[in-house]
Amino acid sequence: MNLLQRIGTLLCMLGFLLYARPASPQATSVAAETGSQQLRDGQHDFDFHFGNWKTHIMRLANPLSGSKTWIELNGTVKVHKIWDGRANMEELEAGNATTHFKGMTLFLYNPGAHQWSQAFVNISDGTLNLPMIGEFKNGRGELFDQETYNGRTILVRFVWSDITPDSHHVEQAYSDDGGKTWEPNFIATLTRDKE
Repeated sequence: MNLLQRIGTLLCMLGFLLYARPASPQATSVAAETGSQQLRDGQHDFDFHFGNWKTHIMRLANPLSGSKTWIELNGTVKVHKIWDGRANMEELEAGNATTHFKGMTLFLYNPGAHQWSQAFVNISDGTLNLPMIGEFKNGRGELFDQETYNGRTILVRFVWSDITPDSHHVEQAYSDDGGKTWEPNFIATLTRDKE
């Protein structure tokens, strides 16, 4: 096992301990007693993402400022399967003539809640962000969190869509009005690297 695999395994274990707590027996029995609908097992929802990808990224220069200036980047994404698909680790490297960055995203499935968490870390600060939480419905994944941006509390949404065996689309958007409106600030199109 190389250093990257060890780090990935350690991060997954840490993330699982922090964020993937199973549902309590009381919650399970309440659901059974009330006859509520059984939740779909989504532990393989991110299986499409495993492998190597080429990506074209557009980032909004100054979100929530009225800016219309977008920065275009090209790069690669490598996604490693962990725990038979109940977790995975994504490595992203992208840049252009003036900008270059590396990041890693940790994905963990919570079998009790039937939800995914997605937490990003930028190599420049080495800090794992708070996880976004969500699930897939009808081939579309939506994950959300609440963050502070420019001193204001905002909602953040990350959407996985247009999923095929060889391509998919991701989009991050911010809302500073409680989710009434959303401003996209990160858009990426990924195509499988078959080389």
